[in-house]
Amino acid sequence: MGTTQLEAVPEPKYWHLRTVLTEALDSEFAVGEILPNERDLAARFGVARATLRQALEQLELEGRLQRRRGVGTTVAPPRVGVAVGTEQHAWPGAAGDVWQAADCVLAVPPATVAAALETGVDTPVLTVRRSRVSHGQPVAAELLYVPEASVPDLSGIDAPSGAARARAVLRALQRLELESRDSAVELGSARADDAKELDRLPGAPVLVVTTRFLADGRTAALSVATYRADTCRLTFGDAGGVEIHQDPERAAS
Repeated sequence: MGTTQLEAVPEPKYWHLRTVLTEALDSEFAVGEILPNERDLAARFGVARATLRQALEQLELEGRLQRRRGVGTTVAPPRVGVAVGTEQHAWPGAAGDVWQAADCVLAVPPATVAAALETGVDTPVLTVRRSRVSHGQPVAAELLYVPEASVPDLSGIDAPSGAARARAVLRALQRLELESRDSAVELGSARADDAKELDRLPGAPVLVVTTRFLADGRTAALSVATYRADTCRLTFGDAGGVEIHQDPERAAS
């Protein structure tokens, strides 16, 4: 494996290195293979380690690399297709929902969530925690915020806590007539609790899908779902025709 020096280019040096590394990943490394250490890679490509780290971080963001505790940086497998919002008129927990309920607590939500729900900043809401697994690996974690006013028939003695309580909240939501739902996707960084659940390092890139569920002319529930950006390819619509591909330079199908 010879030394490859980078030529002067108008684009940022780390971005050009990212392109060179991509070609090397495609031609020299197999899925799951561990990359050489940073010192060796920096010497091979004739760059500073800071530039190398920027390129590696970009490739991790794109899902080409994975940083694994106690292992190092490895070549990532192809992303898993994950359908998002295919049932436009279904509540969370409806038939066919692939999420697994884990817990439910009554707690004060973040200020941004309280504003979206139009509850008081100090008003606690039911917070349902759910997880999603695909091909045997965790791919997403969700917090579903539900004002108590949205589920007035929920019994205080029926499943007071845990997964059973979470399922009771989801069943109670089904009694409302869902008027519409809308979703937004943005890039974020994994918080400590999400990182632990998703088996990622804190600060790892994630895709955050926020969904509002509208009933009776108001936001009846708000979902904040955090997906692993390194392994997930989100698909939208009944046919899954719009995708976030592993290679951002490839046109969406």
